[in-house]
Amino acid sequence: MFAQTFNSIHHYNFTAEQVFPLLCPVRETEWIEGWEYEMVYSRSGIIEKNCVFVTPFGQGIETVWQVTEYEPDIKWIEFLRVTQGLFTVRISIQLHEARQGCTAELSYRYTALSELGKTMIQSMVAQHFHEDMKYWEKALNHYLATGQMLSKAKVLG
Repeated sequence: MFAQTFNSIHHYNFTAEQVFPLLCPVRETEWIEGWEYEMVYSRSGIIEKNCVFVTPFGQGIETVWQVTEYEPDIKWIEFLRVTQGLFTVRISIQLHEARQGCTAELSYRYTALSELGKTMIQSMVAQHFHEDMKYWEKALNHYLATGQMLSKAKVLG
């Protein structure tokens, strides 16, 4: 049908060891404003390979997430996200140590499941992806520096 990849590189003022544990649906409630999830399956109660959770998408639609790869030793995680009738998203995040802190390579591969999904990818996702990534990068850095959640309004104002 239709697929499109969006990429982003984030720079964090903290080590990969400090950043990686925050890439977890449970921990994201600490630093992502408005983040909601419901854990469906996790042996440990937090992020792990084969962990499944759902998030609201809007208008009664949920997005189902599964952790397909989880390699804390090399700071790599991959999710498969399915929003029924709209699209799937494969999200890959790889952290790398840097001279000051670390960087994150993020890749989001959207595949449309319908014409509406294709339209949403081409319009909403294409318009807002980099704005969302900007908030994510700033919010995580802010949280690690202060222990406080950063308001989206302060970043995207």
